Amino acid sequence: MGIRKGVVGVGLTVISLFTAGCADRNKTQEPQGNQEAGPSEGNEVPPGAPPVPSDDAGTPPTSTPDGDAGTPDEDPGTPPGEGEPPDAGPWPTDAVLDYTRSFGVGRPRSVGLDEGLNFWFLDGNRIGVLRPGDSAPTWTTGVGQARLPFGRDSLAIDSTVICGGEAGRAYVGYRAAEMQRAEGISQRTYIPAPGEANYTPERYAEYQKGDLDAVRLQPDGSVVLEEHIWRTTGASNAGRQIGIHNTNDFHYEEDRSVLNCARVTRGAYRGDLYITTNHGVTRIQGLTYNSHRHPGWYLITTDPEGNQSESLQCPPMYGLGLAPNGDVLVANEQMVGVLIPSAKLEEWDREYTWEGPTPWRFKGFNGVLNDLPSDDFWRAFEQTTSGLYYLGSSKYGVWAMTPKSRSAGNWSKLAGLPTNEILALKATDDGALYLGTNGAGLWRLEPDGVTLNQVQQVSGQRVLQLVYEPTVTPSMLLVLTDQGLTVLRGP
Repeated sequence: MGIRKGVVGVGLTVISLFTAGCADRNKTQEPQGNQEAGPSEGNEVPPGAPPVPSDDAGTPPTSTPDGDAGTPDEDPGTPPGEGEPPDAGPWPTDAVLDYTRSFGVGRPRSVGLDEGLNFWFLDGNRIGVLRPGDSAPTWTTGVGQARLPFGRDSLAIDSTVICGGEAGRAYVGYRAAEMQRAEGISQRTYIPAPGEANYTPERYAEYQKGDLDAVRLQPDGSVVLEEHIWRTTGASNAGRQIGIHNTNDFHYEEDRSVLNCARVTRGAYRGDLYITTNHGVTRIQGLTYNSHRHPGWYLITTDPEGNQSESLQCPPMYGLGLAPNGDVLVANEQMVGVLIPSAKLEEWDREYTWEGPTPWRFKGFNGVLNDLPSDDFWRAFEQTTSGLYYLGSSKYGVWAMTPKSRSAGNWSKLAGLPTNEILALKATDDGALYLGTNGAGLWRLEPDGVTLNQVQQVSGQRVLQLVYEPTVTPSMLLVLTDQGLTVLRGP
């Protein structure tokens, strides 16, 4: 496979890290001069003599490392703290139901469910809510970051995703332009605060662009802004109402565009929200966030004088999934990772690679498909009840992966699909995997991992999003396509 233009002499070494986060050393920079790939799988600061994890590099915890945190439910069908299985919930139990026709939800760009089983819809600058008992959604326009017209110089270029939170709350993600270099500032994402060298009000205002809104449902079905998310766990950020940015050093505005979101629906951390961005994965509890983690590697560049520098490579992260045991599955354009969350939100960004309170269970790349510097275009990451990991690429199809160490895996491409363009995946409790394609509709991979069938009852050829709600019986799979929303119930 081809390597990104300008990158030569690839040499890969796995490195371990002992640091708190991105702000401790080099930020991601645009390549300059001659380039080569440096150590792979590092996340922040490479040590002097990077060790290479092998098959015996340590066994990851089998569950959440905190003894008092509780273990995610072994029985995924029973919510934590409840002895009885969930009921059917307030929505129709038809095996297949077109909500666009039955409830007039239209063709939104994104859909979510909150803990109260309210449907939330996102369509550009408007947010819709379909409550149990409603015959159609109520739409509200111009909330939060959408209160001004979208544009590169506005609060957002566009809206991206919506995810439900606690009952009556949802989170809305937005896209912003990448940060640009400024005179006197060496790091592209660095923003000086008032009173610091090279401060300008215009650059400081960049903090307010993009990011994430929390919105609230009102008694009449309309929506209001609850808060533009800004509260975080880092002492550096205390009292700074400047949106989502690097938790351990507020100066670094690295997370600006929200690309995906997922709410934890069961287990010890039910209610937590994860979002992926142009840089990494952020964890949110209520209105407080900790940003961020990412699998990454260092690009080594050489200037005309022969001086070498390292720049951290963290491409946009679209792939996001939640494993049956509560692990967080993430995939950017080049690398994939499996994180084991701890009970404490403040520990999310503490990067010690294979150790520490939030270690990587796995971190690597698909060497069968591409070299590390080449994009794999990962768009989805799931784990089925069999334990097998699946990744979907918008260009290279669906790949199954089983780890052979904590940094390398056995990769094989799934055969039988009519297209290699995958936009969404979702594993369900019956052991199946649903595959959303760009142009060939929805498909189902049976628990045997071999049998593929097209789900012909779902209209639309472009599957935009798959959302799974297992807290009701039959469970709900929301399938959003270019033709609208269809809900599948069962098992």
